[in-house]
Order: sequence, then C-alpha cells, then structure tokens
Amino acid sequence: MSALDEPGLFGPDAAELMTATAALDEPRRLFRRPQSRGWLVRRALVAADVVGLTAAFVIALAVLGRHGQLRSATELLLLLGTLPVWVTAGKLSGLYDQDEERTEHSTVDELAGVLNLVTIGVWTFYAATWVTGVTTPSPARMVLFWLLSIALVTTGRVVARSLCRKSSAYMQNTLIVGAGDVGQLIGRKLKQHPEYGINLVGFVDDAPKERRVELDDVTILGPPELLPEIVRAYGIERVLIAFSNAPHDETLQLVRAVRDMGVQIDLVPRLFDIVGPRVSVHTVEGLPLIGLPPVRLTRSSRFVKRTIDIAGSLAGLIATAPLFAFIAWRVHRDSPGPVFFRQTRIGLDMKEFTTLKFRTMFVDTDDSEHRAYIKATMDTNAAPEGNGLYKLERQHAITRSGHWLRKTSLDELPQLINVLRGDMSLVGPRPCLAYETESFEVHHFERFLVPAGITGLWQVTARAHATFREALDLDVAYARGWSLTLDLRLLIRTPVQLLRRRGTA
Repeated sequence: MSALDEPGLFGPDAAELMTATAALDEPRRLFRRPQSRGWLVRRALVAADVVGLTAAFVIALAVLGRHGQLRSATELLLLLGTLPVWVTAGKLSGLYDQDEERTEHSTVDELAGVLNLVTIGVWTFYAATWVTGVTTPSPARMVLFWLLSIALVTTGRVVARSLCRKSSAYMQNTLIVGAGDVGQLIGRKLKQHPEYGINLVGFVDDAPKERRVELDDVTILGPPELLPEIVRAYGIERVLIAFSNAPHDETLQLVRAVRDMGVQIDLVPRLFDIVGPRVSVHTVEGLPLIGLPPVRLTRSSRFVKRTIDIAGSLAGLIATAPLFAFIAWRVHRDSPGPVFFRQTRIGLDMKEFTTLKFRTMFVDTDDSEHRAYIKATMDTNAAPEGNGLYKLERQHAITRSGHWLRKTSLDELPQLINVLRGDMSLVGPRPCLAYETESFEVHHFERFLVPAGITGLWQVTARAHATFREALDLDVAYARGWSLTLDLRLLIRTPVQLLRRRGTA
C-alpha cells in the first residue's frame, strides 16, 4: 500500500488527484491562473508611478507655469518621453518585485526607495533639461514637482496595492513542507493575517504532528517526495520549508526541483530563534554566511532614539491635550477611583519604573487570573480564547469607558509622560510586569537591552493574535534588529493597525 492509499493520513482526494496529475503528457498546473500576484502588482505599481509622476508635473505646470503653452507642452512631452527611464530605475531599485517575494510588504516599507527614486529622477530631469537647453524649468516648479511626486506616487502605490488585494489573483496558493511545531506555528500565523494574501492549501509531511485546533481545516496533502506533483496539481505559487523529517539531501533535491517550476520558496533557518530582521548575508568563496549584529544599542543610537522620543512625546502631549482632558473626565465620571492606573513595570536594563495608563478596570481587581493566563500562554500549543484572540477577557472588571479605551488603545496615551521622563521610548518592547519574568526563557531577557515602548514590533504585527511566548519572541526580535529605520516604520504603521482594530492591545 502506498502512502497516498493509506486511509486518514492525507486528504481524501489526494490519491485521485495525484493519479490525474501523473497522467498528464507534460507538467502543468491543473488550476493555474493566467495572472499571478507578481504579474498583477507589478503592473499596478507601474501604472501608479506613471500616473503619479505625470499628475505631479501637470499640477506643478498649472500652479507655476509662466512660460507659455508651447514651452509647457515641450516640458510635458519631455517628461512623458523619460517615463520609461523612471520605470527602469524603479525596477533596478526593486520597487516592483517585493510583493511577490515577501508575505508582509507595504508601501511604508519602501518609502525610502520611493524618496530616493523621485529625488534623483526629478533633479536629474532638471539638470538634463538645463544642460541641453531644450527648456529651462524654474527651480521653484521643480521643487513643487518633487514634493508632489513624493506625495502622489506614495498615495498611488497605497491605492494600487489596496485594489490588488481585492483581486483573486493576489492570493498565493501556498504549501508548508513540515507539519511539526514550527510548520504549524507558521500556518497559524498565515491564517490569522488575511492581509498577506496567502491561501494555505495544506501541509506536506510523511509523519505529521497532531494539528493545532486552529488548523483542523488544513489538509495533509502527501509526503515530501510527492512535492512537485502536489505543486502542479494545486497550482501552488509559494512553498515554505519548515523542517520536515526528510533527509537533508532529499529536501535539497526537492527544493531544486520546485524552483525549476517558477515557485517562490521560503526557508525557515534552523536557528531562526536568534535570527533577527537586521541580519546580513555575506559569503566566503560563494558559501553564504548569515551575520548577526550586536544587540546592545551604541551611545550614538541611544542619543538619536532619545532625541526622537523627546520631540515625539512633547508633540503628542500638546496635540492630544483636549482628548487627554476629555478621557480623564470620562474615567473619573464612570467609576470611583483615580484617573490614572499606576503599575510597576520593568524597562531598560531591568530597571523598575511606574507606568501610567488611563484606568480601565475597577479599583482593587485581583491579578491572580492574569498570572495564571500568562503561564498558560507560554505553551506553544496554547489555544486562543473564544473570541479568537490570545487576550484574557475580564468583562466583569472593566469599566464602561474602559471598553472604549482598550478597543482604541487610548488607555496608553499617558505613557507619553513616561516617554518624556525617560522611563520608556515611543517604540520598543512591551513594558513588562515582574511576575511575567518568572516564565521567561534565557533569551527573552534580551528584550531589556532596549527601552520599553508604547508601540513596537509585537503591537504592529501581531497584537492579541500572538501567545505570550510569541509576543516575547517578537520583543527579542525587535531588540536584536533595532535600527532607526525600523522605529520609523513601526511608528508610521501603528495608526494603520489601530484603525484596523485587529485586536486589542
């Protein structure tokens, strides 16, 4: 009896599907769509760039054009003639290919690339027209064109991606090779993030582990040796290799076979627990090496981060002063007790400080329930609550205004005072309770190498969709991969996540 004939191990129709695939005269996908995510997004982004640049130039001409219709028309025709050069430069900069390769990619992630492309392009265009004497666009108009181009190209890319995500072609049929703890962890994360555009078709494994409750509807499609046939049969566009039981040589052979089929392949590194987002890949005679940068922030990095924190917290407190006063009034009116909830937390270098939040619960609420929940969610197999989130629901202890404050995360607004004091940062790991450290593993203490933050990697990418253990791992990943660019990206993405309300903080 073959593996596909064994009842109950793989999907009920796997044997019939493999038989049909084997009967094909030549390899092909039974359900292959004429358009893939890459095909769709690349064209949408090119269109967004062309429209954005043209619109910016036309507006700049309309506002500051003083040289007559003929010269304006000449300049516009010159811009239209150079648009292929702009698009080629964007292609070389990688501005059109990231969506197909990465599961999580947004316009925020490429702001620096767009800024560089537009800046170099605008001033090269200006210099070329001035040197050749074809026309003489004014510096003021070029500055306006530059500013409008940045705004319109960025906005156009946001709209283009939003429209693409509504198309069925954006979804990528995906397989995970390996149905163990790591494979199932990735599977759960993919299913709870529909914005990634991933359609998890199933797992490939010859000795799968019992599936988590959130993955009951995901089928085991077959053993690794049938991976090429499964890819053809289900129109697979992405394959995630997540530690299968197959020998190294066999896995390598399968990966090479699938790569020849034009499939995107993602590999989970063996030491993924210590690989952060700031790793670099270098080589020794072609042999790839992954470089892990030092974790602790340098003095100059701390200075830059602190400067941004002071400026940001001051601006935030001034801008939200009326809202701050209104919330304080609501909290005081809804239930007896102080406006602020004060609690001892642990921050940079494990130093204790008093964090401030708007009170959302009744006074003297017992914390034993929360302690027990923290320990329970340190288990990698922990199941979410009935609401589908990894967050303890204590409705009986939350005040009327507390529900609204928690849902909008406005209860954390007073932490801007903590940032101004120097207790916290705008971006960093979640401020930790002392009793939570009782459940820490050794590497989790690396989170204390950077200041605690109001927002961070966990808050932006997962929030209450992650277990406590996974939240700690994200905090460690932030500490290991800190950079000013990462902080700015997280700050920009935080309001977007709050508007989506994907889970309470």
